[in-house]
Amino acid sequence: MSRKRVAILISGRGSNMAALISAARAPDFPAEIVLVVSNNPEAPGLAHARDAGIATAIIDHRPFGKDREAFERNLQGVLEANRVELVCLAGFMRMLTPWFVHRWLGRLLNIHPSLLPEFKGVDTHARALAAGAKTHGATVHFVVPEMDSGPVIAQARVPVHRGDTPDTLAARVLEAEHHIYPIALRYVAEGRAQMIDGRCMIDGKEHIEPVLLIPPP
Repeated sequence: MSRKRVAILISGRGSNMAALISAARAPDFPAEIVLVVSNNPEAPGLAHARDAGIATAIIDHRPFGKDREAFERNLQGVLEANRVELVCLAGFMRMLTPWFVHRWLGRLLNIHPSLLPEFKGVDTHARALAAGAKTHGATVHFVVPEMDSGPVIAQARVPVHRGDTPDTLAARVLEAEHHIYPIALRYVAEGRAQMIDGRCMIDGKEHIEPVLLIPPP
């Protein structure tokens, strides 16, 4: 089996990165994590990647100032040098420009802590609680230039409990994230999930987004 070469981009602890690394250890997993890149030299996830025997690279965004494209050109060079075929964002706290996104359309995945299209952007857990949501969750999607707007590959729904705080809800959603990201990457690496004409197609058919129900603990 030819395994797809995957890079993971992180900015912090990289817990979703760790879930992908763990999944990719399975002999039948169709993707290999070959590189972890961080824009933050102090990102704790870098140590985890190194301990797992995965190559790492640091491209500090600060020297580039407001020139996001210059930063991304350096990133692109590192990805090309490592023959990367798919890119997964895992807590990568940088807005990507159309210049970069268009080069990776259909090969660039992100995980977002809400049931998109609900609660795009940040502070999703606090916003879900403020809105009185009964359920919340996580979404893996293809990245497009518009923030948090790409076609959905997989979602997981979790219950909102009475007395939840943003932190307790976030912890429950994070468990769901760790569950669905490897599933979505598997589908994309196998070629079963594809972005075609702005839609997610699975096995050649238009994808009606699945919601994977995660039971309460």
